[in-house]
Parts: sequence; structure tokens; C-alpha cells
Amino acid sequence: MRVAPVGGTAVQDHVALAEIELCGELIIAASAAHDRLSLQSIDEVLKVAEERADAPGE
Repeated sequence: MRVAPVGGTAVQDHVALAEIELCGELIIAASAAHDRLSLQSIDEVLKVAEERADAPGE
């Protein structure tokens, strides 16, 4: 068995970490819901409207 060395050798993929965080938020929202999440609810969890408002040219 190989063990990762201790120290500053870890590589972080910030995009992957952001995607994992968003998936976690969706899982939390889905587990708290009494029914399936609507598309609007999913957009709210993912903050889609905020992203569109911040996009240049819109």
C-alpha cells in the first residue's frame, strides 16, 4: 500500500472542488425537500440567477 507523502505536495483542482461543493448543496436541498426539487429550486441552490446577473453584457 502506498501512502501519500506528508507535506505540501497536494494539488488542488479548484474547479473540481467547486463542483463537489455544488453537488453537496444539491444533496442537502434534496434531502430537506418533501418532494422532488423543481428546476427553479435547483437554480436557486446553484445560484444560477446570480451568475446570470453578474455576467457581462446581460
